[in-house]
Amino acid sequence: MKKGLCCTLALMSMGVTSQGWAAGAFDPDGDFMFGDWGGVRSDLADQGVTLRLEYISEMAYSVDGGFRDKRTGRYADQWTAGANFDLDQLMGIPDAQFQFTLTNRNGESLTNDVLNNPNSAGGSSTQEVYGRGSVTRITQMWYGQTYMDDTFEIKAGRVPVGDNFAVYDSNFQNLYLGSGEPGNQNGGIWYNWPISQWALVGKWNITDEQYAQIGFFNLNEANLDRDHGLDLKHSGTSGTLIPVEYGFEPDQGINGLPGHYRLGYYYSSADADDYSSRDTNSDNQKGHRYGLYYVIDQQVTRHEDDRDRGLGVFSMGAWNDGDTATFDRYLSAGVTYTGPFDGREQDEIGFGLAYVHVNDDYNAWSRSGNAALVGGSSATGYVPHQGEEYSAELYYSLQATPWLGFRPNLQYVRHPGTDSSVDDAWVAGLSVLATF
Repeated sequence: MKKGLCCTLALMSMGVTSQGWAAGAFDPDGDFMFGDWGGVRSDLADQGVTLRLEYISEMAYSVDGGFRDKRTGRYADQWTAGANFDLDQLMGIPDAQFQFTLTNRNGESLTNDVLNNPNSAGGSSTQEVYGRGSVTRITQMWYGQTYMDDTFEIKAGRVPVGDNFAVYDSNFQNLYLGSGEPGNQNGGIWYNWPISQWALVGKWNITDEQYAQIGFFNLNEANLDRDHGLDLKHSGTSGTLIPVEYGFEPDQGINGLPGHYRLGYYYSSADADDYSSRDTNSDNQKGHRYGLYYVIDQQVTRHEDDRDRGLGVFSMGAWNDGDTATFDRYLSAGVTYTGPFDGREQDEIGFGLAYVHVNDDYNAWSRSGNAALVGGSSATGYVPHQGEEYSAELYYSLQATPWLGFRPNLQYVRHPGTDSSVDDAWVAGLSVLATF
């Protein structure tokens, strides 16, 4: 990392929340690795400044299969440094806050380097933290305000779409078992963490358990450019993404336990290639894209009288416009169990399955140039037939201390990169998470 970022991270590490009270550095019962810094964290939080410094690494090792079929590993990580300012306490602005967050990603992808045919459409990633380049970015920079006793909320500034829409609190390392799934399949208009966009989000809390929200996100491919990670001024606007979501979040749902149910729709006004033309040389485009999604996350059992422990089930799905999407169908489901053993109440076991289907029109469109290649399927640039990919993951999350966790996992990918000619792959993974 650059020297400037290191200095920023060092300053951010001086505080995260007031929960660390007087814990010392490396206290196994404290909330933060570096403790409360002699009360500095608590004092800052009492004044309205909550700071955050976190680190996550994800390692993936190819045990068997994949396009290159070799035993090798890859490593990726992410630093997150942020600050939340309570503007009521600091400036007397009622019910207002300001959030600023930097992220820094590094590493390589096992999926890209080993598992997938580089000419295929792609698919899931065995390291969800990898992506968008090794670069420091402004990931959050927004102003938030609530009105009428929190009935209405607004958020304006730099916001990743997945911060508010299609949210699922996931501990899986596989990308297709995580949050903000529409952004992983709809072809580059819905940007999840760490990419932010200029945005305005409005939310109506209809009741304590129901809400409706809408967002307006400026679309600009320059947001992906590594040279613009800290640059907030760049031209090239291509349109607007408008997601709409209804949510039902009962605290006393099935068996009197909490759940989250989200149903959403998105519309993009940006031009997109029309794959139904099935001709890569044509200029046929559509002036919009759209899609639907859902998220279900429900706890179904509790451990004796402890609501924080028990079995949960989840499912996510998405359908994208078949004329413009690379992937037109996505579905996942799984189970988690928090606190599986007495004395290990913060540990968790999870198992999930995910499925994605390549749009038939995209498959034909991307392969239309194969006939002109000399050498057939062995020619450079030959695009294979792309259909379906299936992913599975089993993990155990070991919470060693409140500030340090380890998540070993085993993943299986059938038809890596949606190419049925590629050998199914087994991958061993490990996530390490630290809060400083």
